[in-house]
Amino acid sequence: MVPAMGVDGVRRTVNSGISSAQAVWNLRSALNVAALNCLDPQYAPILEGYKSLLKNQSKPLAAANKALDKEFKERFGSKMYIRERETYQTQVYNFFALPPVVPSFCNAAMAISIELGTLPTGQLDGYAYIGLSKAERPYREFFDSYEQYRADLNAWEARYGGGSVAIAAPLTAQAVSQ
Repeated sequence: MVPAMGVDGVRRTVNSGISSAQAVWNLRSALNVAALNCLDPQYAPILEGYKSLLKNQSKPLAAANKALDKEFKERFGSKMYIRERETYQTQVYNFFALPPVVPSFCNAAMAISIELGTLPTGQLDGYAYIGLSKAERPYREFFDSYEQYRADLNAWEARYGGGSVAIAAPLTAQAVSQ
C-alpha cells in the first residue's frame, strides 16, 4: 500500500511524526535491514558501518531504546507497551525491506554508513532525522513513481478502454493429438 500524502506534500510513513528517540532507533533499524539485504560485494561497507554504529554509538542507542520504552509505556500502558512497540518495529523493518526498493535503498544505506563513520560520538541524535530522511528517499521516489504509473494507466484506460487482455496458451504436440 502506498503511504498517503499529507497536506504538507510529505508521505505519511512509519517514520512520520516520530520522536527523536524513535528517529535514532528507526535509523538503526534501517541500517540493520540494509546489513541483512545489501549483500552484493560492493555493499560490504554497510555491514561494517552497522557494526561500527552499534559499537561507537552504543550510549546514544541505549538511551534511545530506554526513551522508547518510556514513550510506549506512557502511551499504551505497562501491559501493552512491549507488544505495541514490537508491532511498530515490525512495520519499520517491513517498510525498509520492500523488495522493489531494496537496490536503491542499498545505495542510500551505503552513503549513510559512510556519513555515520565520521559522526562524532554524541551526535547521533542530531543526525538521526537527516539520515532517516536519506534512508527513506528511495521509498518516496518509488511511491511517487508508482502513483504516476497508476495515474498514467488510468488515463490510458479512460482514453483507449480498459479491460484485461486474454493470451492463448500455445498448442503443444500433446494437445493437438488429443
